[in-house]
Amino acid sequence: MNSYISLFDVIGPNMIGPSSSHTAGAVNLALMAYQLFARPIARVKFTLYGSFAQTGRGHGTDKALLGGIQGFATDDVRIRDSYALADAAGLEYEFVWDETTRTDHPNTVDIRLESPSGEVQTVRGESVGGGKIRILLINGIRVDFTGEYSTLVVRHADQPGVVAHVTQVLSRHGINIAYMRLYRDHKGGTGYLIVESDESIPGHFLKEIRENEMVHEIMLIQI
Repeated sequence: MNSYISLFDVIGPNMIGPSSSHTAGAVNLALMAYQLFARPIARVKFTLYGSFAQTGRGHGTDKALLGGIQGFATDDVRIRDSYALADAAGLEYEFVWDETTRTDHPNTVDIRLESPSGEVQTVRGESVGGGKIRILLINGIRVDFTGEYSTLVVRHADQPGVVAHVTQVLSRHGINIAYMRLYRDHKGGTGYLIVESDESIPGHFLKEIRENEMVHEIMLIQI
């Protein structure tokens, strides 16, 4: 077990707001959802649970989420004005403060994103402390990643050969895989391949991954 504690863990992240869990973590959760959606956002609905719902108003969790979904980082001063900026941009937003539903972690949020053309994506995540997060669900399918590494998320049909195709492309371009996990809703249904790398994953070769007809969508999170 690694007992190393970094200076970052002690003093927390650079951020706007009073709480690393309720503010910085909330920004990072919404920012991750924003990056995963990778298309214009017309409407967003945040459903907050547990401590997020109970104390989030006082800690500015709503401003943090609304800032992150507009692409702001934790130390971006625009977070203070995230409501006004969302209004000016024509972004429709809704907050649901659910203090009764039990979740595995007290700082949990569901984020529902909708594009101008009606495409929808849902993301559930947790703020686990010190501004760090964990993504648990994408479109109702269980996943598990943190965004602390460069992360490639591939939504695909659960059919033979997809994983081999993706890893071959990464190997040809010299990308070292730190972690790789596969999730699916059911056999033969929809799968999510999560690939995490210690190094930046260049986006220019993703078209090679898309050449496989079983690949439906690619999302790239860079650290």
